[in-house]
Amino acid sequence: MNTIIQAKKDRHIRFYDLDPNVKRLFHIHINDPNVKPMPHLWRENLQGRIDSAASQYESAMSRLGWLHDDFIPYAPCITGTEIFAEAFGSKVIKPLDTNPFAIPFITEASQVSSLKVPALEDTSLYYLFDLADKLKEMCGKDALLGLIDVQSPTDIAALIWDKNYLFAAMIDEPEAVKELVHKISQLFFAFFDEWFRRYGPEFIAHYPDYYMPSGLTYSEDEAGAVSPAMFEELFLPGLIGISEKYGNVGIHSCAYAKHQWDNFKKIPNLKLLNICQPYDTVIKSIDFFAGFTAMYPLQHGDSDQMWFLRPEVNQDAHLLLDLWAPDEDEAKRLADKLNNLYK
Repeated sequence: MNTIIQAKKDRHIRFYDLDPNVKRLFHIHINDPNVKPMPHLWRENLQGRIDSAASQYESAMSRLGWLHDDFIPYAPCITGTEIFAEAFGSKVIKPLDTNPFAIPFITEASQVSSLKVPALEDTSLYYLFDLADKLKEMCGKDALLGLIDVQSPTDIAALIWDKNYLFAAMIDEPEAVKELVHKISQLFFAFFDEWFRRYGPEFIAHYPDYYMPSGLTYSEDEAGAVSPAMFEELFLPGLIGISEKYGNVGIHSCAYAKHQWDNFKKIPNLKLLNICQPYDTVIKSIDFFAGFTAMYPLQHGDSDQMWFLRPEVNQDAHLLLDLWAPDEDEAKRLADKLNNLYK
């Protein structure tokens, strides 16, 4: 099994390096009824979350011998988006029909200067190391972990500072916005420094679930709400800082942010970009980023999961393809078809 997993890791690395011989990777997902369901992502459900994550890992490992795709088994440490905002003092709402989320508590710039950066060990974030430690114990030291939900420091600021006032402050009081992002970045870096010290550099991104040999992956969903100039002043310095500190980066964005694509190209070491948009926008993004970075395109509004075979899809682009199968037979059929096409 270790030989199979290492071969998959090697293909991912070649893919991220834009090797012309590895232009397509594909993940085939199966709904396994034997996997324990994930409970609500609340701290009090810690053991249930651990049990579900370990069950998902065991299910994926059991497919290695017969499903010949590029998916790499992992144990997810998934959370809601609230975790860093909660560490700074946000109250958390726990709906029954979706993930927990943070309530902003800053409404004006004057509150930023008095905001303290907590010590990591004193925050609610620290229980996530308990989750990851127990998964390593259950699944084995070589098991890959899926990251917690990683929002960029600016996205976290938009959870802490009420957006009704934050976007106005980006125009009227940008230094306060920068100060908040800087404070968030201090805790953000402290957490991931400790994470990688404990568990090593390899991981699976929180969304979508792709392998990274090192670096960091994150969501950048506020990019669509600001101008390119504002993004360059208030967002880009922090994102460059992540690249400089951790190296390789992968970005998820479900914002309509076509006007920021040039700015995305300014982020060093961008190895994979996941854009979730309607089909026409995804096709344009594939053309735009071909030869610059690999992509994990997720297009919505089209039920044909084989859309990537259409003639308008750039065949020179490096694409990680996401497919679902209802059962083992269909998963094998899909794998055979894609292996014949791309390997």
